Amino acid sequence: MPITLPANLPAFDVLRAEGVMVMSDTRAARQDIRPLRIGLLNLMPKKIQTENQFGRLIGATPLQIDLQLIRMSEHKSKNVAQEHMETFYRPFSEVRNEKFDGLIITGAPIEHLPFEEVTYWDELKEVMDWTQTNVHSTFGVCWGGMAMLWHFHNVKKHMLDYKAFGCFRHQNLAPASPYLRGFSDDCVIPVSRWTEVRQEEMDRADGLVTLLGSEDTGPCLVEDAGHRALYIFNHFEYDSPTLKEEYDRDVKNGAPINVPINYYPEDDPRRVPQNRWRSHGHLLYGNWINAIYQSTPFDMAEIGG
Repeated sequence: MPITLPANLPAFDVLRAEGVMVMSDTRAARQDIRPLRIGLLNLMPKKIQTENQFGRLIGATPLQIDLQLIRMSEHKSKNVAQEHMETFYRPFSEVRNEKFDGLIITGAPIEHLPFEEVTYWDELKEVMDWTQTNVHSTFGVCWGGMAMLWHFHNVKKHMLDYKAFGCFRHQNLAPASPYLRGFSDDCVIPVSRWTEVRQEEMDRADGLVTLLGSEDTGPCLVEDAGHRALYIFNHFEYDSPTLKEEYDRDVKNGAPINVPINYYPEDDPRRVPQNRWRSHGHLLYGNWINAIYQSTPFDMAEIGG
């Protein structure tokens, strides 16, 4: 079954050209089926790139997905046309009375700021509390996951002395987890962050279980069953050239940056990087969608009850 998107959203043509099954919202409305309603709270500056990345992952499942794009109410994006935002995004203030089967909260390039100094932190706290009554399952990604850990469990994010940057091998720490169904004993995941959360601090919080972790970059995927949430601090959603784009940008700007580890063949940035995480990314998000499908109420009014 396809993912439902507006036919004029750029991701519609991009994903269809890649072979992802997509359906226009008008056609989906004529089908006698309840799709899973998944919200994407997109905090990334490159909105269209992020829409493509997450649409690609959740659109690969055999279920019909109704993807809703959400933004913070007052925050204005500087990196995408305002027309795009007005056409395809709804502010949180407009959806706060609605119910969702799932919600993805993306990362944001504001790691250096304390959470309380982020301009939209108060509204994001409202969003996170709202997930407990209006969302069946929430997936916090990178900074979004760290924000949820801080809000619900007071688990801090810590600045790193240098950027964790590259493709790092992670161990499968919970092979019986439904979220890791089909996973190998280990897998490679792109990492790009200046902050970390520490396993010993999560161990002191109640109800947190680390599912994937790395000896080099620490915990990666964490289940928070009490809040019906998953937190991932790394980037299965990245396209093949995403780390290259970040590296080239920093080199051009004269910013201190290392060649992303284990990304280019022989760590040579003149060579074409290879994607070694795509299949596990599809598995993870497919397993998340399946877990939602198996447990969400058919009557959406019952979500959060």
